[in-house]
Amino acid sequence: MKEFLSVLTHNRRLKAAVKNASVSDLEKAFDQLGLLIEEKKVEEEAAIAEEQEKLAMKASILAQMQEAGLDISDLAQEGAKKPRKRKAGKRAIKYRFTDKSGEEHTWAGVGRAPKVFAELKAQGKLEKHRV
Repeated sequence: MKEFLSVLTHNRRLKAAVKNASVSDLEKAFDQLGLLIEEKKVEEEAAIAEEQEKLAMKASILAQMQEAGLDISDLAQEGAKKPRKRKAGKRAIKYRFTDKSGEEHTWAGVGRAPKVFAELKAQGKLEKHRV
């Protein structure tokens, strides 16, 4: 698109590009460009009108807020509620072992194994203590 506009806006490049074109082809292109220009003007006017409507609506809303004694920060506080962080629940216990001293050890089977369970694993006895 940039190249096309560059050709259209530079006289020498445009002459070189249409060097072999007939007059009727150039007139047809001229008519098409005229139609495109009119469409673009209508689109731009519509965009300007829409922006003006938005500004008028914004001013109206601000005036209503002032009458009600509200400020923009009052609205921002309503919409800015922080989402609650979901806490990870505890994992179910997969292994339970009671040692010789009567102390009970538990492990969910995730992460690094506690020493007691690492020793049981090394001995091949870990599966005996699966819950």
